[in-house]
Amino acid sequence: MVSFGYIFSRLLKKARGNAIADSLVHPTSKLEAGSTIIRSRFDRHSFCGYDCTIIDCDVGGFCSIAGGAVIGGSRHPMEYVSTSPVFLSHRDSVKAKFSKHPYQWRARTTIGHDVWIGDNVLIKGGVTIGHGAVIGMGSVVTKDVEPYAIVAGNPARLIRMRFSPEIIEGLLKMKWWDMPDHELRRIAPLFPDPEQLLRQEGFL
Repeated sequence: MVSFGYIFSRLLKKARGNAIADSLVHPTSKLEAGSTIIRSRFDRHSFCGYDCTIIDCDVGGFCSIAGGAVIGGSRHPMEYVSTSPVFLSHRDSVKAKFSKHPYQWRARTTIGHDVWIGDNVLIKGGVTIGHGAVIGMGSVVTKDVEPYAIVAGNPARLIRMRFSPEIIEGLLKMKWWDMPDHELRRIAPLFPDPEQLLRQEGFL
């Protein structure tokens, strides 16, 4: 039996809401409470867990992003004498300004379709995660990830590929994520068997 305390704590967690600015989220996608989404886009049927920070990022369709993920964001000018924002023109947490050098770094991060990102993953700004990739929980991703690769660790390294090269090639050609919902309902019964699905649809 679920206790009142559990229900109350869940309601409290959801009641925090999330901060969304200059972003486009498809109506079929879901962003959980406590997340900050800035200058980003979510395609259809994707979700983002609790307490994520996603900045300057394009998220494909059918993506699963677990709680605590940090994707994209800015950087400090390591090539300057100092990395401190007190020498930069934009507003920041610090109040003092010794100079106002213009500095903007907004690399766009791309998350492909059908990507699964585990809990507390960190993804550097400007990285591209290929379609169908899986990022293990707690990973730190600093480089591009191939389609259908499973990576994990700090820094994230290839563990294995999800499927054989032939299956991967077929799925990338099929682009099932671009199909309308009624077509997905038709082929969904075969999703547990990628080979059979690809053969039926003529991609293998």
